[in-house]
Amino acid sequence: MNIDLELTPAGLMPAIQRMWSRSAEVLNSLERKWQSGHGSPVFTVDGEYTARGWTEWTQGFQFGSLLLQFDATGDRAFYDLGLKRTIDFMAPHVSHVGVHDHGFNNVSTYGNIRRLMLEGRVARDPHLLDFCELALEVSGAVQAARWSRTFDGHGYIYSFNGPHSLFCDTIRSLRALAMGHKLGHRLMGENDEPVSLLKRLVHHARTTALHSVFYGDGRDIYDVRGRVAHESLFNTNDGHYRCPSTQQGYSPFSTWTRGLAWIMVGYAEQLEFLDTVNDVELEPLGGRSEIEDFFVRAGRATCDFYLANTASDGIPYWDTGAPGLVAMGDWRSRTAEPFNAHEPVDSSAAAIACQGLIRLGTWLESRGELAGSQYRHAGLTVLQTLLSDPYISRGSHQGLLIHSVYHRPRGWDFVPMRHSIPCGESSQWGDYHLREAALMVQRMAEGKTPYRFDGPV
Repeated sequence: MNIDLELTPAGLMPAIQRMWSRSAEVLNSLERKWQSGHGSPVFTVDGEYTARGWTEWTQGFQFGSLLLQFDATGDRAFYDLGLKRTIDFMAPHVSHVGVHDHGFNNVSTYGNIRRLMLEGRVARDPHLLDFCELALEVSGAVQAARWSRTFDGHGYIYSFNGPHSLFCDTIRSLRALAMGHKLGHRLMGENDEPVSLLKRLVHHARTTALHSVFYGDGRDIYDVRGRVAHESLFNTNDGHYRCPSTQQGYSPFSTWTRGLAWIMVGYAEQLEFLDTVNDVELEPLGGRSEIEDFFVRAGRATCDFYLANTASDGIPYWDTGAPGLVAMGDWRSRTAEPFNAHEPVDSSAAAIACQGLIRLGTWLESRGELAGSQYRHAGLTVLQTLLSDPYISRGSHQGLLIHSVYHRPRGWDFVPMRHSIPCGESSQWGDYHLREAALMVQRMAEGKTPYRFDGPV
């Protein structure tokens, strides 16, 4: 990847403002046409958002995007609508015991409403604040209850596949546990045994770092530093790790780039969260230094792998082992080609990853590490690419960020006429994370309170 080391947040502001203008158009278009009975919008087909009955993991992005739009532009209509949609539709997600997606759905909605009140962006309503905080507390506890123990006494939040399955993307749902812990909540188990949400957060993050991320130390013959396995499988009888797997990637031994991106941003923002936790709470879990070390190790390895395995402009193809890449020659040395004939790019992975790069870089710089600057500038470079052609939609398209991919192996992504691969479509997670990254950088440019999922420090 070619990193622009001169790029600044202020330099991206004209493109960010253009993006918010386009964002308002597509949000209004979706609201005019969306009907709740059709299910949550997931991705577009020929430019129009459709549902996909797998799990309802994208509704928080739909309504959370309205709240981010208000945050960035001050247009109160978007806040009012985001608040109403959250109250009317999000309650089932709070108590949903069948998914690992609480951090996606509930922190993006209830969490953003709470944050906006605490930041003074909207008037503080004590009843609404209590309502949102209760939702976040319950959501974090429900997420933490999806627990499988490992042989070493730790464990992981298991995926919708069942107790044997750890998904790498669940690292981003640790947001829900972090919020619950921050609000003083805990999960109550059998015989009234209290379960620490912070403990489960740290244990899940440690298990993920140990088994989902590779470090080039010879675990298998495909062990390349920074490679990520989408799924890790465990023997539920004794808690031992068995093997890598995947649901949405090409192979257990290649890297699905959206999963890579979830790891990048998940560890980076949890490092920020750890800064708000006191040493006394962390000591029984290994201590701050030990916990930060494995968070940083996973974050840096995956960020380095991303930088080495994207096109030159920072946009990745959907999987680093996708078989069609062999026909594309030295694809890393060229800008991404979303209209090629072999393999799709995934702009949503880039939107997620750029935030991880910026957050990790900023955190490292705050510790005096010069390498942090490279990560931060790499993230800004990726964002700059996403804010320009051919990634921002035009015309009647209901999505914001195009050239996103959902589930390539299952063939769920729309392939336009006269094309052989998916291209030109959007996803709720891609749109949301582009908005989130843009808001983060906008606040940096304007010298405002940093954008954090857990609100102001």
